[in-house]
Amino acid sequence: MITIRKSEERGHANHGWLDSYHTFSFASYYDPQHMAFRSLRVINQDKIAGGKGFGTHPHRDMEIITYMLDGALEHKDSMGNGSVIQVGDVQRMSAGTGITHSEFNPSPTETAHLLQIWILPNQESVKPSYEQISFSREEKLNQLRLIASPDGRDRSVTIHQDAYIYASILEDGAEVIHPVAQSRHVWLQVAKGSVLAGDQLLSAGDAIASDRPGDFQIIAKDNAEILLFDLA
Repeated sequence: MITIRKSEERGHANHGWLDSYHTFSFASYYDPQHMAFRSLRVINQDKIAGGKGFGTHPHRDMEIITYMLDGALEHKDSMGNGSVIQVGDVQRMSAGTGITHSEFNPSPTETAHLLQIWILPNQESVKPSYEQISFSREEKLNQLRLIASPDGRDRSVTIHQDAYIYASILEDGAEVIHPVAQSRHVWLQVAKGSVLAGDQLLSAGDAIASDRPGDFQIIAKDNAEILLFDLA
């Protein structure tokens, strides 16, 4: 089955300092038809104004992945981690038994643009942990680069779930193919630009889900950036 999730159909909340689009039900946005996809629970596209951010708040039993698109985000947590997440960085927090953290845009003028992703773990009450890995543009250019996996293969961040996340920056006309195994499910999220996925034209913010085994073909219709989720 093929399912399309259009950008304009997502939940939207604009708090002035935060402009956020919710692919799945989140906070005050509730849609029983869009609660999750397999273990993928949240994809929020956030734009955070300069000098603003999220104060200290808690999480537990969730795999939280931050993927920067533009700008930077300063992070502090109860595990003692403090870092600035830049474009190309992938941050992973396993909240497990419980953590608190804050996120802040350190630039006084530049907007921070990111995707925050939550994946339901296959183990609860694990010890909280943290990773941050940088992937160069060249690693993602016109190819699918593994950025998260259950075993940390190929220098990807490690998550507690049978899920694989790939990122790609595609030049106009470039093509990538992801083989979908039997009983696996794919979610493609377009972060920038536009692509042709099968016979579906998708623009920034759009997504497509598929459970069809075989080659999943993606062709850039202009310069694009995408995330692909391969899920149990």
